[in-house]
Amino acid sequence: MSATTPIDLNAAGAGELSRSLKSRHVSMITFGGIIGAGLFVGSSTAIGSVGPAVVISYALAGFLVLLVMRMLSEMAIAMPGTQTFPDFTRAGIGNWAGYLVGWLYWYFWVVVIAIEAIAGAKIIVDWFPQFEVWQVGVVLMALLTGVNLMSARSYGEFEFWFASTKVIAIIVFILVVGAYATGITAPNGPTFSNLTAHGGFAPFGVTAILVGVSTTIFSLCGAEIATLAAAESEEGSKTIARMTISVSLRILIFFVLSILLIVSVVPWDEIKPGISPFAHTLRQMGYPAADLIMNAIVLVAVLSCLNSGIYITSRAMFGLAKNGEAPQSCVQLSRSKVPVRAILIASLFSYGALAASVLSPDRVFNFLVNASGAVMLFIYLLIAVAQLRLRNKYETEAPERLEVKMWFHPYGTWAAIAGMAAVLILMGTSETHAIELWTSVIVTAGFMIGYWLLKRTKSGV
Repeated sequence: MSATTPIDLNAAGAGELSRSLKSRHVSMITFGGIIGAGLFVGSSTAIGSVGPAVVISYALAGFLVLLVMRMLSEMAIAMPGTQTFPDFTRAGIGNWAGYLVGWLYWYFWVVVIAIEAIAGAKIIVDWFPQFEVWQVGVVLMALLTGVNLMSARSYGEFEFWFASTKVIAIIVFILVVGAYATGITAPNGPTFSNLTAHGGFAPFGVTAILVGVSTTIFSLCGAEIATLAAAESEEGSKTIARMTISVSLRILIFFVLSILLIVSVVPWDEIKPGISPFAHTLRQMGYPAADLIMNAIVLVAVLSCLNSGIYITSRAMFGLAKNGEAPQSCVQLSRSKVPVRAILIASLFSYGALAASVLSPDRVFNFLVNASGAVMLFIYLLIAVAQLRLRNKYETEAPERLEVKMWFHPYGTWAAIAGMAAVLILMGTSETHAIELWTSVIVTAGFMIGYWLLKRTKSGV
């Protein structure tokens, strides 16, 4: 068998994944994959380094992600038999690209699982200090691994309610803070003067706005989860593809509006990195229970990302195994049609990352976290190149398949590529983010060496 020979699923006793997810599950899975601690807490760092103009950074980053989602929608509808974005890159560029995207995505979310488990554990330990962070982290991972082992439907239901809670929280926040910012409930009238009263709208200049894109874009990644979940949805790929764009647009509006209102109500230079600007804003407005409320919401956000991370890593490995690029046992499904071994392997590696956070937080764990810093941009760049090549192919051979088209082709795709390349260059020249870029390059090179070794092994060289 060659290095790229797909596995015969029937021969492997694998069968097909269930189609038990409803459209409401997939839409909320998309929300859940993006709205997390990166917004509720991580936005504090972006606000502190950019100022009120951070809303432009979020808008630009969101626009880049939206362009990538449009590319995925075009390919999903043009290739109805191909469900996942690693397979889109495989079809558009080659087997090496599908291998690389699949494994990079798996690695990214394995690390995210450990990070989210630690974040959730810290919140719970603040409430119950008799426990250690690692103990609570292990329990959280075990519980949500159990949810994923039950069925895709159980994962979808948990994620639906997790994500619904986050969406409702953001909507309520926007309404409450919006009323305050416009002067409806504020004692001294509108507060929009805060946008310019503390050093100006862009106190660090235009360059800081562009550098801010490199820190904010990662909190907006995750909408591509819908293309993985589509393989287990009762809805057709066309419905999922179109829904991904509408959901991504709503998420972008949520991000930009909530951040805009925060820097309108609170002077940006009062927001401290690592402290939730959402909680700080509510405190400024006179809500004494703001910290407790936001900690509860952040915990839900963390559990949601943890739940999705376990699901995503298992499906990514399942897809790799189908193409002979991961252990073949990972294509075997349980009676409830879930890839049990792929789920357990993902959990095992995440437990290893969690252990690294305890035993070697300054070296091993920092390396794992830094090495995922630019991975999503590498993946998005490969998706963009695949879309360009597939679009040219279908325009020539089967134009009727292009029911949904990338905006402003080919300039929209080239603009996205240029934007993502600019973010990577800014990361490389940044004192704080250069290490993330170069360690991500090391990990990417490691996976490429793995592909080369796999190919040589299977070709008998």
